[in-house]
Amino acid sequence: MKVRERLRMFAILALILCNIGCDQISKGIVRERVGYHENFKILTDKFTLMKVENTGAFLSVGSSLPYFIKVLLLSLLPVIVICYALFLLISKKNIPILIVLGLAFVIGGGTGNLYDRIRYGSVTDFLHIDFGLFQTGVFNMADVSIMIGMLMILIGLSNSKTSALMKV
Repeated sequence: MKVRERLRMFAILALILCNIGCDQISKGIVRERVGYHENFKILTDKFTLMKVENTGAFLSVGSSLPYFIKVLLLSLLPVIVICYALFLLISKKNIPILIVLGLAFVIGGGTGNLYDRIRYGSVTDFLHIDFGLFQTGVFNMADVSIMIGMLMILIGLSNSKTSALMKV
């Protein structure tokens, strides 16, 4: 493996680990210091911190599904997506940088939430934004990583030349 390729892989791995680290450290702090459904105002009442254990996916989607279906959709499917993203990063050397960064963010965020789901049986969510008409559900840093990563990937794929490069 050439030095340039090693540096590329090291940078990708470092970015993935940074995303996982930010997610796990923030969740650890919240687990230790915030009570369930306790509410802290960070920026007036527009940005609040509260701890919620989410057994579903983003915004608790799927939390009431039967256990077997939940395992398939919330554990097995993310493993497949993460492995496919890793495969793309390792096998495709000519992926545009924006898509490489996006895949690293998605892998990091997905791994952070998957780790929680396997270890705790749920994912700790703790961030909430409320601007009146615009209001989010409760989410975490892994969700932020995944959303930023998907945005980077979509922007990168909007170029038709990039779409042709991504075909496996």
